[in-house]
Amino acid sequence: MSAGRDGTNDVGTNREVLKVPAFRRLALGWVLSNFGDSVLFLTAAIWVKQLTGSDAAAGMVFAALGLPALLAPFIGRLADRYRRRPLVIINNICAAVVVLALLLVRDVQGLWIVYTVIVVYANTAYITAAAQSGLLRDLLPDRLLAPANGILSSIDQGLRIASPLLGAGMLALWGMDSVVLLTVACFLTAAAVLATLKLKESMHEMDPEESFWQSTTAGFRFLATHPLLRRALLTLGIAIGATGILNVTIFATVEQGLGRPPEFLSVLLGFQGVMAVAGGITASMVIRRFGIPVTIAAGVLLLAAGLLTTALSSLALIVGGAALTGVSVSWVAIAFITLRQTETPPGMQGRTSAATQVIMNVPQVGASMIAAALIGLVDYRAMIFAMGALCVLAVLPLAVRSRRGTAGTPRNMAAPSKEPAPNG
Repeated sequence: MSAGRDGTNDVGTNREVLKVPAFRRLALGWVLSNFGDSVLFLTAAIWVKQLTGSDAAAGMVFAALGLPALLAPFIGRLADRYRRRPLVIINNICAAVVVLALLLVRDVQGLWIVYTVIVVYANTAYITAAAQSGLLRDLLPDRLLAPANGILSSIDQGLRIASPLLGAGMLALWGMDSVVLLTVACFLTAAAVLATLKLKESMHEMDPEESFWQSTTAGFRFLATHPLLRRALLTLGIAIGATGILNVTIFATVEQGLGRPPEFLSVLLGFQGVMAVAGGITASMVIRRFGIPVTIAAGVLLLAAGLLTTALSSLALIVGGAALTGVSVSWVAIAFITLRQTETPPGMQGRTSAATQVIMNVPQVGASMIAAALIGLVDYRAMIFAMGALCVLAVLPLAVRSRRGTAGTPRNMAAPSKEPAPNG
């Protein structure tokens, strides 16, 4: 794929990718499975709160959702070892069966069933994400990956705004059984839709000389040895990791900075979600105009600006900061996902996807834990300034030019790189 005379990348449009029938079918399956997922995860926490009256018990639902991240490398190997379309179909059916177990819970004695189901069910979400990366790579030409990722991201963000409200309403009106049955129907329908998807899948034979552990961690090694992916992932690891501080300081921003009750946080998050949808829709346009490395760097700087507004006491500026945060996170995530898909061999899509999740999630969790320990000792505004400074510093790896090739023109997305292709 060649670059235009003005240095822009040959990136397709949202309209072009929506003209691909197989992508529309894949996107419909994504809508259905994500709708079921979004309806269930927050409603389950509210339900546990009703059953137990305990905030800690409800919070454990979110902890259970996060635990499978530790298994992501093994899940990535699974997505690369077997055909991905059948894997996603079976995965959706298994998710439906697992969620059905929640119908057995009637009181606090069944709480262990809830946590067990959430942990197992959360694994199915990681499998879908890892397999989908390879499916998109096989389904679309490189130039359509950016708009495809942008559309799927917008769907995800939009459902995260609307679905929890629907789930909470159904819980209040008809009880948790109605939410469970809706979720099961979504997963089964998604499986039926994906069963009609036709594409030629790339097959990858595992190296018989590689040990299980070497094969499982191959995604980490590939990312570490690829010049551009290594720098881009270091930027994301620092920037997204730093946002873990916001999970703690945002409550101080709402209560001390704005003088409003904690419930007001839902307003900020809702507005941020709406702008994240907008970011997903416009991401391919920005990448087409400026290229992937510049989009990532600019997105991280905008993220820093948005985060820094939470140290202020102006509602208008904080709302504006939430808008910047929503848009910038979408741009950064979509640009990096597109870069990773383009630069990664088809047979390693699942493992590099899983490795990326680990590298970004672990620093974020660590930052949240550190911030929680310091919030009573350090002014929350100082922690916000530190978070913003880390985001600004995170851009440095992308600003460093490689001795060979350009500072980050990805192969297949612009001019051919002079950097040798890494050994996958």
